[in-house]
Amino acid sequence: MTTLQLSNNAIIDQPRITAGKTLVANQCNFGKDNPEPKSVVSLMRDPDTIMTLPYLGCSFPTRLSFMHTLLRRLNRENWQLSQDQWVMDDQGYGHAVYHVRKDDTLLSLVAFTQPLPDELRSDRVIAQAWDAAFVLFEGNPTTEDIERLRHNAPKQEAGRFTKKELVLSRANKSVRFFADTVDRLAQGLQPDLEKVQTIGYFMRTTAVYGNGKFGIADRDNVLKIPLISGAFAAEMLLVYLIRGFTHDLVEHIAFRRSPETAVKLAPEIKRHIGIGNSTGLGMAPFLATHPILLHHWISARETALARVCAIESVTSIGWQRFIITTKQAQQHVNEWAVADEIQSKRIELLKLDIQRLLEWLDNTKNATATQPWKALMDFASNQKSDFSIESIELTAALLINHYPELVDDLTQRMQADVYAELDPRQSAASLAEDLKNHYRWALQRDYSQQEELSQFWYVSESKAEPRVGNRYEETGAELEMRMRFGEEAIMLNQALAEFLAEKPNASVGHFLLKSPLQRAAVLRLQTVAQFPYAEIRDNLVQQSMRPIDLLRCKLSFFGASKFDPKSDRWTRITLYQGAPLRTEIACSETCPDWNFPALNTENK
Repeated sequence: MTTLQLSNNAIIDQPRITAGKTLVANQCNFGKDNPEPKSVVSLMRDPDTIMTLPYLGCSFPTRLSFMHTLLRRLNRENWQLSQDQWVMDDQGYGHAVYHVRKDDTLLSLVAFTQPLPDELRSDRVIAQAWDAAFVLFEGNPTTEDIERLRHNAPKQEAGRFTKKELVLSRANKSVRFFADTVDRLAQGLQPDLEKVQTIGYFMRTTAVYGNGKFGIADRDNVLKIPLISGAFAAEMLLVYLIRGFTHDLVEHIAFRRSPETAVKLAPEIKRHIGIGNSTGLGMAPFLATHPILLHHWISARETALARVCAIESVTSIGWQRFIITTKQAQQHVNEWAVADEIQSKRIELLKLDIQRLLEWLDNTKNATATQPWKALMDFASNQKSDFSIESIELTAALLINHYPELVDDLTQRMQADVYAELDPRQSAASLAEDLKNHYRWALQRDYSQQEELSQFWYVSESKAEPRVGNRYEETGAELEMRMRFGEEAIMLNQALAEFLAEKPNASVGHFLLKSPLQRAAVLRLQTVAQFPYAEIRDNLVQQSMRPIDLLRCKLSFFGASKFDPKSDRWTRITLYQGAPLRTEIACSETCPDWNFPALNTENK
């Protein structure tokens, strides 16, 4: 069961950590998981660097992200998206049904809206009332289905659902922007562009529930529908349809208010209005508890970057096109404004570094160098350049997005089709060597220090969601989740050393006969040795650990942007900002690029 809570270890005085070394081709065995030539594997970045919390907490979306992959597939396969029912009163309360159809496959968004007093408005997942509730439904809902869902969907946890319901969500209005836009459209005006830039959505979803939650369809049922069988594709489809519904809802209320003067949203503005989301601790442990899946995600991204860096030369047209997209990203960053002090400082550093990046690109000598994109990443990562981590990761995302024909096939590698299996035949000595190679970060820590173990993860009994507590100030540490992987590595190292001193030629199986409590740690080590990007190489219970780093990494793979932290434990984000509209998906030969969206306000 997976809950998509679309709801840093940031060091303010040391914000510019360098990218470190790249992997040597034979340092990690990617094997069948990554059948790339050594010339590419040798350029992949070192897990000891990029799998740390500071790097994960600066991740950016790319064209490999699930939202981008989904829209390209909708476009490529000519899926038809349409509004089927619209039963709304003058204030926009009622229900609507949208269809996503191709051949014999039909999926539906069923949306419900209701009045919500201001005193009940909250983005917390534990809230009891919402402006809107949504269901992704398999097939065409009957009148009976709609009435059943009208009663149950707003209740979410307390509702009753069937296997026809694939994904659930709920949302609240961004009240001021929503109301202001309705007023302006009713008067024949377009939305306030400053609000479009700084807010960028009419509604915010919180939890987007899939995979059997509350009795909806299990993952096995979803896998039977090819369009949404990919990682989080069903959830991403629901969110995309919700975004279009919010556009329609605002226009509807405006026209009902003043039919004679009201206008529709201008297409270029409508594209820039995404869907907001609030995400908290509920989804944070996912990356740590799904190590093989995490490896597939990160490995695909790093393979894409390495493929680009391996390119020997670039045409002048390709170089100039990259400069244009970098300027687009610059405008995107200029529109990224948050109240959080840490992220605000990061954004300011990012603005300075993008300008230095453009200056480097303006140098014609760099354009004609051998492997110019590798040179660009080396420049961004070099300690002398003093780029922030945020800037390094932005550069990596820009390079990946620049070569769709080179990287898009990697989306096929982003699902985990294997499970971790313990190998008792491995020699214990070989296991000890793997431990030293893959857990150097853990073996260098002193877990007797209080700050190394000050936090603990647990599952809330009332909401069945992960939470974080302070080990030395709160009760419940005896119920903590298994997240102390660094300390486990220390204990395994000690047990292996004692065992090998007596039996240097014994197997892992013999070791586990003597130390059966080490089985889970051995299995994780064998997994990480096979999948080097599987482990977050940082202490997830240390005092300085910020869960928002985990949130941002996962959300970047969804395709989220404009991260707006509200604490170190939850953030607001924007989804599908700049994406093509529902009416545009099947109307163009290729899905347009919408990475790093920016609103062009000139002449408006």
